[in-house]
This record gives sequence, C-alpha cells and structure tokens, in this order.
Amino acid sequence: MEKKTHSSSNSMARRTFLKGTVAAATVATIVPSHVIAKSKNSKAKGAAPSDKVNLAIVGCAARGGSIGAWHASTGLCNVTALCDVDGRSLDRASGKYKGAAKFQDFRKMFDKAGKTFDALTIGVPDHAHFPISMLAMSQGKHIYVEKPLAHTFNECELMIAAMNKYKVATQMGNQGHSGNNPIQFKSWVKAGIIKDITKVDACMNSGRRWHPWKFDEWQSDPMPDTMDWDTWLGTAPEHPYSSKLHPGNWRSWFEYGDGAFGDWGPHTLDTIHRYLECGLPTKTTAVKLEGRRKLIFPMASTIRFDFPARGKHPALEINWYDGTKNKPPRPADLDKGRNIPRCGKVMYGKELNFIGGTHGATLSIFPDSKRKDLGDKLPRITEKQSNHAQNFLLSAMGKEKTRSSFDVSGVLTQVFCLGCIAQRLGGELEFDAKTKQITNNKIANQLLVGPPPRKGWEQYYKMA
Repeated sequence: MEKKTHSSSNSMARRTFLKGTVAAATVATIVPSHVIAKSKNSKAKGAAPSDKVNLAIVGCAARGGSIGAWHASTGLCNVTALCDVDGRSLDRASGKYKGAAKFQDFRKMFDKAGKTFDALTIGVPDHAHFPISMLAMSQGKHIYVEKPLAHTFNECELMIAAMNKYKVATQMGNQGHSGNNPIQFKSWVKAGIIKDITKVDACMNSGRRWHPWKFDEWQSDPMPDTMDWDTWLGTAPEHPYSSKLHPGNWRSWFEYGDGAFGDWGPHTLDTIHRYLECGLPTKTTAVKLEGRRKLIFPMASTIRFDFPARGKHPALEINWYDGTKNKPPRPADLDKGRNIPRCGKVMYGKELNFIGGTHGATLSIFPDSKRKDLGDKLPRITEKQSNHAQNFLLSAMGKEKTRSSFDVSGVLTQVFCLGCIAQRLGGELEFDAKTKQITNNKIANQLLVGPPPRKGWEQYYKMA
C-alpha cells in the first residue's frame, strides 16, 4: 500500500533527529589496500603498491554504467565489484567485467566484498547518493559521485563533513571541471579579464522527461521480479514501483531528483561559482513558474539567486532559466548571427561581457570588437591535464588532487538545492549563510533537511 507523503511535522522531527546525531560516534573504519589520504583537502597521500586502483561500480545501467566504463577505460583501475538494484542491469554489466562480484544491495557489497576495492563510482538516482557515499567514506573508500552531489542541502553538508573526517579522495561527476573552461576561467580572473561580474543569465532550454506528463500524482506499475525496490528507495519516502520512477524518470520528482538544476547546473555554473567565490546566496526568488506541479518539477521556471559582495567581487545576480521556451533575454550588443546556447550562460561585467556553453566549453567575449581590442592580452590555454576520471583515480593513488572535491562541489550543489525549494514552493526565500537557515519560510527551512529517513536507514546520518 502506498504511504502518505511525510508532513511538515515529520520534517521537523528529522531536523531534531539530525541535531542529536551529527556529532555521534561513527562506525569502525576498515582500511582499504591503498593508504588513506592524510590531508583535509581531499588529496590522497600515499601511493598504492601498484599503479591500479581496485574499483567498485555502483549503478551499472545508463549514466552509471557509462561512468564505470569510462573509469575502466583509463587503464588505471581493476573492476572488482558491481552493484545495481536491477538484476537485469547487473547481469548485462557482468559480461563486461569478468570476475567482478555482483550485488543488488550496496550494503551487502560492503559486507562481503569491501576488502576487494579501494574506490567506487556512484551513478545512481540523486536521492540514493547520500547513504552509499556515507558508508563508503566511513570505510575509507575514495568516491566518485555523479552530479548533483546529493538530494538535499543537509546531505551535502554531512558529505563535506565526512570527507574531512575520513580523509578520502572525493570527486563529483561534473566532468567539464577537468576541461578547458576552468583553466581559462581561472587564468582570466587572475589576469583581470574576468572581473566585476554583476549579473549572469544561465539556461537549460532543452525538453525534460516530465514535460509531456499530464498527471501530478504517484504512479504504480507491476514491479519486475529482478528489482530490489527497498534498496532503490534507500533513505527516501516510500512509494510504489513505477516506470515513471525507474529507470531514469526519478529526476522529475521533488522527492527523488533535483530537476534541471541538478542535471545541468553543475555543468553550467561550476566555474562561475568557484572562481567568482560565490558561496551561498542570501536570497533565492522564484521569478517565474509555469505549469506548477505538486509532486513534479514545473514546466518552466526562472529562479534568481542574489549573492552579496565577496572580497574583490561585487554583489552578483544569477538568473536561471529552464523550459523549452523560457529563454534569457538576448544581450543588446551580442554580435549578429550569434545566439545564447540552448544550455549555456551570459556573464555581464562593468567592462566586458562573456558568453559560453556548458561542461568544458570555453567563454568568448562579446561584442567581438572588444575581444579584438584586447589582442594578445588574453591568456592562452596551454595547460595539459588529466580528464575527470583519470584525475579521480590518480587522486586515489595520491598522485593528484581532485578538481571537484566535495568541499568545492558540495556548496555548488547546495545552491541548486535552494533553487529546487524555490521551484517547489515559489516566492522569495531569505537565507542566512552563517546559520545556514531559511529565515522567512518554515516549510522551506524544513526542506533543507527533507523528510525523516525511512526506518532502518537512520544510521547514515550518524556517520559524519
């Protein structure tokens, strides 16, 4: 039988529960075959006896399977364990990785095969990132977690704390953060080319899975006998199996996914957030919500984030536009024939304006006449570096530092979590960055934590 959605009082109960458990004693650490990192910045010090990391792949289908295959293709790891809640996906993956142990429940994988791997990739639905990550870090495992880092603001907070506590290498899967865009962005900030940015318009104007849906209620379908639904649900509220949840559709629902923010925000706003030192906004506003739903993300939204002045950086306004027709305004001086990318951003400064796409795509200055005026003053990209998967595995060996460690990607994800709350509730949310509380909306403040974990899943909130 389907359970009712948890109430606001239950959300408050979870907050009370967490306050009493965040500082609690943790489970015993199991030391992996690689030496665990020593520094607080997630750089794993101490190379392995070999040049390969023993790797477990959690999430073997779709994006999770691609992530695992990408890491395997580097030649820097041995795949020793596989885990997927759907036995069909698990069986398909096992043909690619001969000899790897197979599990549908990640907890059993750690119990029975934990000593066979030193690191893992986690490519599962947003709501399931947290418990797998916390268990892994508590056992000294290095982890690569697909974006967004977690489903709630508080889960990000706990994952950052766990990274610092267990001294493991961590990487969020916004792979463009190992591309040319961060190299360019950092060097242009240092050279004073990118400066005094006061406004950013970012967009994701492609269709989403939930756009064609005409319903806004929980769906139910016969569950495949190969499915471990309890493990799929994890800490999240219980609802019946549905093809509108698995596979792939979970991103559409407030209780399990983070919508277009979680999907594309980490690829589009990562360098802006990092190198303009944005931190957390003081205000998040739902400027526009079209096709609002009770359980599903809206058809289109415009969300504004207001960041205060930060050191040399002035106050910054970031506007996020999603929906196929909800596009940012075209800049008046954008060169003829050029358009804002369907997924991209425009940055407005006091002297120069910039336009770019997502992932590792570099920025360009507009209008083009201003770029030409700068000539040789623009720094060139000459740096060569490992890709995102190589960077993670080399960091697990102690040879590099991860570029999107949780202390970097966690705060970025928290910004998107605030945006998702605004998409869900509407209105204007005032945020105190010191106390990390929404001060003008009790329901919104409770959503920073979310509903209480299901019975039997509470222990993961005690591991930080």
